[in-house]
Amino acid sequence: MPNTPIGIFDSGIGGLTVFRSIAEQLPGYDYIYLGDNSRAPYGNRSFNTIHQYTWECVQWLFKQDCPLIILACNTASAKALRTIQQKDMQGLDPSKRVLGVIRPTAEVIGNYSTTKEIGVLGTTGTVQSESYPIEIQKFFPDLKIYQQACPLWVPLVESGEYEKPGSDYFIKEYLDQIMAQSANIDTLLLACTHYPLLLDKIKAHLPANVNVIAQGDIVAKSLVDYLQRHPELEQKLSKEGTRKFYTTTDDTAEFDHHASRFFSAPVTSSFVSVTEFSCK
Repeated sequence: MPNTPIGIFDSGIGGLTVFRSIAEQLPGYDYIYLGDNSRAPYGNRSFNTIHQYTWECVQWLFKQDCPLIILACNTASAKALRTIQQKDMQGLDPSKRVLGVIRPTAEVIGNYSTTKEIGVLGTTGTVQSESYPIEIQKFFPDLKIYQQACPLWVPLVESGEYEKPGSDYFIKEYLDQIMAQSANIDTLLLACTHYPLLLDKIKAHLPANVNVIAQGDIVAKSLVDYLQRHPELEQKLSKEGTRKFYTTTDDTAEFDHHASRFFSAPVTSSFVSVTEFSCK
């Protein structure tokens, strides 16, 4: 049987939070995780750059025989997914799929709020795209949505500085800004897969009545449902329970450190180059 894993892509290590939830709910499948660490973070980059980087990584995963790829990156989902689905994949095998994390989150986030006012915390790119307000209001038109860009949070996570006491200042700063937008916000969506690494510190700076929602379980449940509704794709996926990690940076030791913590088991990643797929 050919090895046809599910590909999971993120700009760095943040997508491991989604990967962990997916692997827990779909443990029998094969997976390849690709983190574009050498070019992270994506949050402050231009639309064209994000699209180029994401498409390069998607093509690399296709070359590894992944028939299904999850963009476990909000910035890539917001700024690259639509172009990839509607333009870049034209002429490719029509059975291949690239999915994002925004729509499955938008479909359910309103269910967590009693006041019907939520805050969205994301990268500058995700916030500026307006992707979340647009998608959420398709499902919850009466929901009030406030957004706050947190441009320093991803660098804190990628550098490992988030565990140090000095990170609390920058975490609290953005939380104060989002909560100042409305006293009725009772739910905060972590619209970046890096942010769950900050979850304990985020909760420490918020009132006890504010829900903090990470995306991992939401995306995983949505994928389970998606595969049930698309048996023709599900049957193509190989099921040996393998987990493979790759990173587009030569600093694999740092990647392995974070990945091992998330999976409670040793992780050994390999270096890859995706520049052969650079847009001409």
